[in-house]
Amino acid sequence: MSSAPDGLMPFHAMEILKRANALEASGRTVCHLEIGEPGAPPAPRVLEAVARALPAGQAYTQAKGMPELRHGLANYYRAQHGVDVDPESILCTMGSSAGFIIAFHTAFRPGARIAITRPGYPAYVNTLIGLGFEVVEIPVTAANGWQLTGADIAAAHADGGFDGLLFASPANPTGAAVDRAGLADIVATCERLGVTFISDEIYHGLDYRGPSVSALEVTDRAIVINSFSKYYCMTGWRIGWMVLPSEFIRRAEILQQNLFISAPTLSQIAATAALQERDYSEEQKARYAANRLLLTNGLRQMGFDIDHPAEGAFYAYAGISRFSNDALTFCEHLLDTAGVAATPGVDFDRVNGHHYVRFSYAGLTETIEAALERLQRALR
Repeated sequence: MSSAPDGLMPFHAMEILKRANALEASGRTVCHLEIGEPGAPPAPRVLEAVARALPAGQAYTQAKGMPELRHGLANYYRAQHGVDVDPESILCTMGSSAGFIIAFHTAFRPGARIAITRPGYPAYVNTLIGLGFEVVEIPVTAANGWQLTGADIAAAHADGGFDGLLFASPANPTGAAVDRAGLADIVATCERLGVTFISDEIYHGLDYRGPSVSALEVTDRAIVINSFSKYYCMTGWRIGWMVLPSEFIRRAEILQQNLFISAPTLSQIAATAALQERDYSEEQKARYAANRLLLTNGLRQMGFDIDHPAEGAFYAYAGISRFSNDALTFCEHLLDTAGVAATPGVDFDRVNGHHYVRFSYAGLTETIEAALERLQRALR
């Protein structure tokens, strides 16, 4: 596990994917449980909308995005979350990845300290480091259901202070999700401490306890980032969005103009159609829910440690203490011997992640079933 002097590290999920693709090219079969890639394509009407748009060719849209898409997103917040969002406060982005870059440069100056949870999405750390920000990690534990609380934030802030908090619910890799009271506690703590709150909501819609709760339901001071990748099965389309407080809108628009010009036009057309296809997305969510139980129960029977099944997203973050204390080597072994691709926990937690592996259950049910059979043989 090599890293640059500033702490920049490879994204091991993508490294495992590259290695798995090489094995497949040599004739092996691989069960892909390493990346959060929905097994289904976008809804048929999404593809039809893009096909109709193709012949005319597509130019840049305005930097914030197509008015049709931004108004569609405003309608989404009204219907799903009961909040009124001004379409002018919405910025369509090249996936959530571009949203993070714009958010960091909009709300902070280089060198600012930004807090995240550990374990957490590895691109948070690497993006912040690459952009010249300082990372503050707030550990969450299995014993507490991987939950972040206002008390955790206050304790970390008292220990050194930070300017912003980036928080995801449901979270990657743990699947932990806060309820409305928990989110309100986090938001109130940030406001009391003068910490800018960024809410990563890219797994919204994939909450197995009830409707996902947006930060916009409890505050108008948060920067919200979301994406069509997960719930709408549109990972490769690279289309997401941000909702911004009024004082950040113009700066974010200027950054978008200069860094990205605009989100891809065809992807915006696809996204506009996808907002009307939630029934299709709910069908995929039902499959994830079945896969969740299948994978969680199967891994537990083999001896993996899973104290708290995921409350949202589509991952099982499993302890491997019975098998190994080196998650990267363990994942490489599973891939080479069993043809099962999984992501080592060191991607998400550089301190304790060597004790964990993340499995994705976003794929087809038959892939989960085959992977469990292969794991059973490999670990017997």
